[in-house]
Amino acid sequence: MRPATVQERYEFYQQEFSTSLVREWFRDWARPIVFAVVIGRHTKIFPAEYRSDRYRTILIDEYEGLRDLRQYCMEFRPESVYYDRNVYRNWKDARRGQYKIGELGKSFGQQLAFDIDPENFECPIHGTLEEKLSKRQGLSFCRLELQFAQEHALGLIDELSDNLGELRLVYSGRGFHVHVLDEDTFFWTRRQRLRLIRSLVRRGFLMDEWVAGGAMRLIRLPHSLNGLVSRLAIPLDLIESRSLDLMNDPRCLPGFARS
Repeated sequence: MRPATVQERYEFYQQEFSTSLVREWFRDWARPIVFAVVIGRHTKIFPAEYRSDRYRTILIDEYEGLRDLRQYCMEFRPESVYYDRNVYRNWKDARRGQYKIGELGKSFGQQLAFDIDPENFECPIHGTLEEKLSKRQGLSFCRLELQFAQEHALGLIDELSDNLGELRLVYSGRGFHVHVLDEDTFFWTRRQRLRLIRSLVRRGFLMDEWVAGGAMRLIRLPHSLNGLVSRLAIPLDLIESRSLDLMNDPRCLPGFARS
């Protein structure tokens, strides 16, 4: 697994990026959707003309349709594409920016999601996250760590299924995102979110709490290219995902990684 080149990113968004699948992901989302790109913050790979913007998060909130999103991606050739999980009443509010969960009443909210990354697991070969960071390997992971994260994500879904109805699992290209689609959870307060997170942590689940807690509103866009590792972010069937080899499954590979 290696970072994608600028040209490979361009070719993916020109030839393979499926706007119909992205539209299907948002089929029940009736409010403004804000997208975002990061050009080269982690990979240090970026188009020369965007050198000054390579570390920025660039919001995309002016577009007519998903074809425009494709054009933006072909222009920026980003390492990562995200969407804003915040639920906005209208475009004026969306362009106003961030807000604290629960402060603006029932007209606003945020999709609840959990982020599980493989590097957060202690590996018998590579050690703890602290040991990896000390070796400047904080974002790297091995097949065993990916397997730990996969099992953890599936276990989390089993746990959440006792009280929540509509759950989706996404392979992010590196780790896993669990999205909660129950409408009432979109309007949970920060206190409600933290209560669930702390309960899950006490039961041994590892996750990035700032994502589920609401502090990070962006999450990787399904069906986009994760340019850090040259893999696709794809929704997974919950039954089938228990046996998938995500490093090599063709559905996870862009065209340039299959040859």
